[in-house]
Amino acid sequence: MSIEIQCTRTSSPMNSLRLRALSVVSSTHLRSFPRRLCVGGTGGIDNWSPRNAYPSLTVAMSTVPTSKEAVSIPNASTQKSHQPLQVAKRLEKFKTTIFTQMSLLAIKHGAINLGQGFPNFDGPEFVKEAAIEGIRTGKNQYARGYGVPDLNSAVAERFQKDAGLVVDPEKEVTVTSGCTEAIAATILGLINPGDEVVLFAPFYDSYEATLSMAGAKIKCITLRPPDFSVPLDELKATISKNTQAILINTPHNPTGKMFTREELNAVASLCIENDVLVFTDEVYDKLSFEMDHISMASLPGMYERTVTMNSLGKTFSLTGWKIGWAIAPPHLTWGVRQAHAFLTFATCTPMQYAAAAALRAPESYYDDLRKDYQAKKKILVDGLKAAGFKVFPSSGTYFVVVDHTPFGLENDIAFCEYLIKEVGVVAIPTSVFYLNPDEGKNLVRFTFSKDEGTLIRAVERMKEKLSRKL
Repeated sequence: MSIEIQCTRTSSPMNSLRLRALSVVSSTHLRSFPRRLCVGGTGGIDNWSPRNAYPSLTVAMSTVPTSKEAVSIPNASTQKSHQPLQVAKRLEKFKTTIFTQMSLLAIKHGAINLGQGFPNFDGPEFVKEAAIEGIRTGKNQYARGYGVPDLNSAVAERFQKDAGLVVDPEKEVTVTSGCTEAIAATILGLINPGDEVVLFAPFYDSYEATLSMAGAKIKCITLRPPDFSVPLDELKATISKNTQAILINTPHNPTGKMFTREELNAVASLCIENDVLVFTDEVYDKLSFEMDHISMASLPGMYERTVTMNSLGKTFSLTGWKIGWAIAPPHLTWGVRQAHAFLTFATCTPMQYAAAAALRAPESYYDDLRKDYQAKKKILVDGLKAAGFKVFPSSGTYFVVVDHTPFGLENDIAFCEYLIKEVGVVAIPTSVFYLNPDEGKNLVRFTFSKDEGTLIRAVERMKEKLSRKL
């Protein structure tokens, strides 16, 4: 096969160069074809650079078959459809998140979304105004990597009020892009390949995926209904000389469980005895109803081995802002910041200033928040019971876990699909939160982070349509 190249230099102001291939060339011919093609007489491709190129040079190239050869060019979309999906082996088992799947189904079927945990109402005006003010006053460039000083200080002040601990905002607070990044930075910065990390199932799906990226070995302790209490003997038998960390989420997503002081003290003793770190996800600390939230770092001997992670989104109904933080002693903060520097480097600047204003809200804000969510929780829990579910206690978060088996579906995924398509309500199947999916096949999770009107409509749909299944 031969190739002909036709170069046409036009005299238009755009100095347009049109390059037209009159026949298609094989890769073998291309390798032997002279590289020095005329480009406006400036020395050829070998010497081309933006400095000697025309300032407004455009190139248009097309291929056409010769009279002797017919060339079939596959449709681009057809080519793409046959390409296998590519993903690193450490992430092969992870699919599109269940939250994305269920939210898409909700849109498709016009269902009320009580699945994904985000509010359908906005955060407080004073926080939004602080963000607008930050934008207007020029706080729009990269922030300092570990947080703007005002937010670091506000986080430290809030932590002292809540946990009774005084921390250095410059050396022990790292601002991240949401708590999910705080989790990633903590795990990637402090866990080595082969280290064992203990999780409590069911768990937020990001934990397993991030630990997989770090090359960690996961050991799992299952919390079982009705109270999801910690099986301390099993935990003690699981911890070994290879255990590097335990990851605790309290208040706990998806169950709503809050770790008791007795449970936390027992975990702390095991960690001290075996020199184990603790990573605590406390994003729902202000949504505690039946008992007070306790930070693991506040227990005797635990601050020096604990990374406490939190965020703005849940407490202030601003989940899209993705402002989080990690609090840890300097020797652990070093690893967190090393990973953070190469994950996101810095977090949205004007939103950080607004977050500082939010964290300095009066205590009445938090009191009103709890009262509001308690009212929402009552609507959902009463409605779920009336619809025929077995509802398990939820002491914190804005989630409730129920047993769906009275309705006769084979597992949680089948039930959630039925609920969306036939009832018009979205829940989350909990099997995705377990290493062994069978352990969660009887349970589904609902959120009450919605306005009361939405909750009432969802409850009425379930009471009306699920009663036919009983």
